[in-house]
Amino acid sequence: MRRWIVPILALVAAIPAGAQTDPLAAAFKSPPASAKPQTWWHWINGNTSIKGIIADLQAMKAAGIGGAQIFNVDNGLPDGPVPVMSAEWRKQIAAAIREAGRLGLKITVHNCPGWSSSGGPWVKPEHAMQMLVWSEQTVQGPGPVDVNLKQPPTREGYYRDIAVYALPVPQDPAAANYRIAGVRAKAAYDRPPSRDPELDPQAPPGIPMDRIVNLTDRMDASGHLTWQAPEGTWVLLRMGHTCTGAHNAPAPVSGRGLEVDKLSREALDAFWSGFMQVVVNAAGPLAGKVLYNALIDSYEVGYQNWTPRFREEFIKRRGYDPLPYLPIVTGRVLGSQEQSERFLWDFRRTVADLYTDNYYGYFAELCHKHGLKMSCEPYGNGPFDNLECGGVADIPMGEFWVPNGGAGETLKLAASAAHTYGHRITGAESFTAGADVSGWKYDPYA
Repeated sequence: MRRWIVPILALVAAIPAGAQTDPLAAAFKSPPASAKPQTWWHWINGNTSIKGIIADLQAMKAAGIGGAQIFNVDNGLPDGPVPVMSAEWRKQIAAAIREAGRLGLKITVHNCPGWSSSGGPWVKPEHAMQMLVWSEQTVQGPGPVDVNLKQPPTREGYYRDIAVYALPVPQDPAAANYRIAGVRAKAAYDRPPSRDPELDPQAPPGIPMDRIVNLTDRMDASGHLTWQAPEGTWVLLRMGHTCTGAHNAPAPVSGRGLEVDKLSREALDAFWSGFMQVVVNAAGPLAGKVLYNALIDSYEVGYQNWTPRFREEFIKRRGYDPLPYLPIVTGRVLGSQEQSERFLWDFRRTVADLYTDNYYGYFAELCHKHGLKMSCEPYGNGPFDNLECGGVADIPMGEFWVPNGGAGETLKLAASAAHTYGHRITGAESFTAGADVSGWKYDPYA
């Protein structure tokens, strides 16, 4: 057998040295910058300094980390000397980006203080998340009606009217008191408990559409209404919208405020100007290079179902006017049960479409306008389409927690969005843990 040794050695010697190198193995041994992990970088309650920022970045570089994602958060520590948005804070943002550039690191900034979702003290109530509200008053006809309609529930001192209706009350008490099952979820106030249809075969007939009277032009700005009521009992329904009252969290007091309207591009423009534009300006020529990405973390600020231009957007997307059907949101059946459920489906679909187009999608457009990529974790307690919202991001993301791998299903969601919409990179918020179970104790040898 020894006669084979020399030819084999000669054959090996004849193979070019470069051909023996596996590029994948070589890249694992010495990863390119694009493949290096990045780290969450929490700036906690203004307890920051340029000296500390530079030291952090140098330590990241030494550890082989490729970049950092800045979050301005409140985790219960005492307030530090540097409020969010202050002149010193802006200097620190600029210094972080400069030093990262010098070290060859990349910087991402979360789009607002806290980690959910998009808000701050510069968001005015008219640009905040909105929801439908209403008040009801019963009157008896026939005869003149002269009443002051109660203003519906109001938050943050902001309320605007939409329409006023007179609805005939059925004589049958069961019909008068009947409400659509699960209507809060079906009207995008809450998460639906089930995806199954819920048509009630024993539901009473709905209120005929041709008996509903629009009294919007009969009420003045103070809520005073006059009307000649036909015979019967009528409910006067005053509908409008107010803020949901959601705030960004967990943010330092200096960076805490109302959450922006997720259904309005005009509101998002104002929101961008108040924070991300400040960050982009601080980055200067390094925006789009070192500062390369903006993040919307997991959505944890609840539901909204209205915006000032909702009627216009609904007509454009669904092809009919929603106002005649809006009382269905109160749970009443108008026309038929099927007709009412179909409207509620169209209503939810429009809300979801606006989240995709005017929040996640438009935020991505604003990022691209300034040379940035956009990443997001497109899931949480909101009435949006997770797959579509992940699809408009450059980098859809998921997460997993230790020690039990919690939230791991979000990684499948992010990967599905990437595959469906042709994105080559999927992000993972990795090894997240609460203070009660982490404490720097998790490593391969713990």
